[in-house]
Amino acid sequence: MTQYSSIAGTGAYLPEKILTNADLEKMVDTTDQWIFERTGIRKRHIAADDEFTVDLAEQAAREAIERSGLATGDIDLVIVATTTPDRVFPSTACLLQKRLDIHGPAAFDVQAVCSGFVYALSIADKFIKTGSARHALVVGAETLSRIIDWSDRSTCVLFGDGAGAVVLSASESPGILSTHLHADGQYDDLLTVPDGIASGRHKIKSGQDANMYIQMKGNEVFRMAVMTLGRIVDETLEAANLDKSDIDWLVPHQANIRIINATAKKLNMPLDRVVTTVDQHGNTSAASVPLALHAAVSEGAIKKGDTLLLEAFGGGFTWGSAIIRY
Repeated sequence: MTQYSSIAGTGAYLPEKILTNADLEKMVDTTDQWIFERTGIRKRHIAADDEFTVDLAEQAAREAIERSGLATGDIDLVIVATTTPDRVFPSTACLLQKRLDIHGPAAFDVQAVCSGFVYALSIADKFIKTGSARHALVVGAETLSRIIDWSDRSTCVLFGDGAGAVVLSASESPGILSTHLHADGQYDDLLTVPDGIASGRHKIKSGQDANMYIQMKGNEVFRMAVMTLGRIVDETLEAANLDKSDIDWLVPHQANIRIINATAKKLNMPLDRVVTTVDQHGNTSAASVPLALHAAVSEGAIKKGDTLLLEAFGGGFTWGSAIIRY
């Protein structure tokens, strides 16, 4: 019998501290109106000084496992998508595995920036379809505030911290219908943190080093995101043999309301069928899609049997999508 994977539970966690646009007005030369009109963001959550990526991941993971009706001991694969791991090694997935008292199953991180959760979901789906796992914990978790230059008004208004998670379980009926992953490294300089271990620039320096923080050429990134996500919508629908009208919900990466609206227009989808959390969360990179998914599920908007299109675009560039029957 063919084995499929389906979402058994979702979870989320957002740090307690909230940074509003009004707060940012006191930090850099910007205004609430300017930020909201160009991005759709009103506020974002910021991790406390003693709060780390694995802490956020653990809270989201525990909720997803509880909602799935499983015990932590049932989890036989742990994947964490993150751009902001707590250590060089071991992986955040291994640190999370320890927190959850899970011993033995494979655990590893995926780094595809904002597309990370979709990448991780696709990998977990393949583990389950091949019989290598039955219950996979897939987490997107970020503490992006640690790599933000809070004096750079072009980037500091965009990002926030958070974690979202799903438990993916083996099923006799299709849940994840198809996934599609892409990347093109030639655009690496348009959205990047230039610093790194091998580069030799990781040594302690006095003052602020811009290479330690997110750098973005916003206009170029916007154009590429809209064009690329438009193409992947067509690819995804064709692969699943679906029409645009078959999609009940669009669950997009929450980077910018203008990008979200452009993708919805491509699908001819009314905005009330598009899950939007960017106003409350900002861009939480790999945590963005699972946070949005959990919000819609928790509010009762997404119901069993609904067909979802998940999509994301991130630094690399990377991009990906998934069609899911919830």
